[in-house]
Amino acid sequence: MLHKLSLRLRIFLIFAALGLGALVALAAGLVLGFQRLGSPETLSAFVQVGVIAGLVILGLITWVWYLFDVNVAKPIDILAGALRARAHSDVSGEMDTAIARYLGDLAPAATAAAASLAETRNALAEAVARETTRLAAEKSRLEALLSDVPVGVLLCSGEHQIAFYNTPAAGLLGGDTAPGLDRYLFDYLREGPVRHAHRRLIEAGDADAASDILCSTRSGGQVLAARMRLIEGAGGPPGYVLTLRDVTADLATRARRDAALSVALDRIRRPTANLMTLFGVLPEGEAVPARMESAMRQEVTGLSAAVKDLSHHHDEDRAEGLPLAPARALDLLDGMRARLEGQGLAVETAEAAPLLMRCNGFELIALVGHLGQRLAATGHPAPFHLRLDEAGADARVVLGWQGAALSLTTLDGWLAEPLGEELPDITGRSVLAAHATDIWPEGTNGSQSLVLPLRAARRAGPRPAPVPRAVVYDFDLMSKARNAPVADTRLEDLTFVVFDTETTGLLPAQGDQIVQIAAVRIVNGKRVAGEVFDTLVNPGRPIPPGSTTVHGITDAMVAEAPGIAEVGRAFHKFAEGAVLIAHNAPFDMEFLRRQEAAIGARFDHPVLDTVLLSAVIYGQHEVHSLDALTHRLGITIPEEARHTALGDTVATADAFLKLLPMLKGRGLDTFGAVVAEVRRHGRLLKDLN
Repeated sequence: MLHKLSLRLRIFLIFAALGLGALVALAAGLVLGFQRLGSPETLSAFVQVGVIAGLVILGLITWVWYLFDVNVAKPIDILAGALRARAHSDVSGEMDTAIARYLGDLAPAATAAAASLAETRNALAEAVARETTRLAAEKSRLEALLSDVPVGVLLCSGEHQIAFYNTPAAGLLGGDTAPGLDRYLFDYLREGPVRHAHRRLIEAGDADAASDILCSTRSGGQVLAARMRLIEGAGGPPGYVLTLRDVTADLATRARRDAALSVALDRIRRPTANLMTLFGVLPEGEAVPARMESAMRQEVTGLSAAVKDLSHHHDEDRAEGLPLAPARALDLLDGMRARLEGQGLAVETAEAAPLLMRCNGFELIALVGHLGQRLAATGHPAPFHLRLDEAGADARVVLGWQGAALSLTTLDGWLAEPLGEELPDITGRSVLAAHATDIWPEGTNGSQSLVLPLRAARRAGPRPAPVPRAVVYDFDLMSKARNAPVADTRLEDLTFVVFDTETTGLLPAQGDQIVQIAAVRIVNGKRVAGEVFDTLVNPGRPIPPGSTTVHGITDAMVAEAPGIAEVGRAFHKFAEGAVLIAHNAPFDMEFLRRQEAAIGARFDHPVLDTVLLSAVIYGQHEVHSLDALTHRLGITIPEEARHTALGDTVATADAFLKLLPMLKGRGLDTFGAVVAEVRRHGRLLKDLN
């Protein structure tokens, strides 16, 4: 029981027992002395001595107890309380050791223990914080990497040191030494395009931006398609994810198909031409009855026309089907140089103009490499001089050398040859036809060159900063009575038209107009690739330079385009019977509804807004811009497609298709259920764009 009492009470009881024992001993001694003395008259003296001695003893014991309580017991209790507070209540600060000055080294020892405990706790908290931060950063990086798997993936630091690679990346880089952690990226890839893309993305200042580039391996000059995305880091230049893709197999398959079709067309053209020649020299009315002759001539004429149409459509389909992606002149020139150097040829290059061209970079690089190899094999000396110049609205690839001129006959023979073992079915002539261009030799005073013009080139400017659109929410768009028949329809049973507009500015009430409309259709839960609406619009007013910087549309581009009345009617017909979908739909709908009188039709379609759908899924506290939404959903918008009507439309459509199963997972199966949920969340949604 005593161990449950407080320290001070136990000490008091000890001193009380000591005092009581002293009094009992005093009394026993006095009684024993009185009895042995045997003198009754001395009793009062014994009593007086006993009382005085007892009081003195009690006083001394009480005084000692008080001193012990004040200087030992009480400080021990206070010190114990301070230590317990620091042990269990995370109390910090120095302890008052003056009260324990009579306890020897106990107070300093307790202070040291408390300080050590605080240091340990602080160190543990810092370690936990560091580990949490590291794990959060690694989680973010891993999510960025997983969005691009299963292609070859590299994660590099801002100093271009490899921090992560996967098996496809190791196979693509190849070389004498397999890639490894902390190795220099440019031991495997030529640094020009990678450094240019890294600098462009840093200067863009957009965390969601990505850049498509052409890069070449240092071993063999193999050309790879790559996409770069920055990853935020702590201090120093940001690192990046580099995804690599080899499209040789796809190109070979496409080339075999086109070659087979080209052979078939050629076999039809030749007999048709022979028949036309025969009938050209055959006198009418002889050897062949008139009716038969007329019928044969009609059939041959029809066959000739059909062949021409088939050839025309084939050329159009081939041009549209080939991957004519935007390529930068810097990347293209570096790839050509890598191919020539990989063949053991010395090459000198000039600085390329800052141009963007739609072309098949792989085939052009293979063509220049093939021509360089043939020139060297026929005695035209190296080094070769390679440059890519701006020529008005076009560009020109010039491969020059010092020496004898090249004849057109020899050049035509080289163009008829396959471009290499990896592209056995693609010839130089087919590459020129796909790009609607030609190549010819030029030369003066011993300086010779091959000139290859490339069309549809434009100067590459800096990526514009994301421009926030003014957001005005009109929830009546989702609650009009005329939309009631749609309310009970399941989402997958509806037809959707996803659209986007580019405009002269952000203020339709002040006269800004549409300059481009693009739309795609979603039927049965799938985007129909062949059903696309995309057209420029003449706004009837100048396009401000600031708007051109964002969407790239100039006054010259829309000079011959139809007006909003004609385009609006065509778009209204395209969207007939469908639910309209847009990202920040009130902005785009405002432009259309202001032109209803000129168009002669009302845009009273049911409308869904992916901004509000994003708020339903992710909550209003998140950012709901198109870049943020597509990033969360793992959708990549190519750098050149951002802020174009069709590029943003396709991204919005893909985002909507990924949001659909999420809406169904929350029990929102019908259009009416989605509208009700959107309206509930919409009342809370602020201007998040």
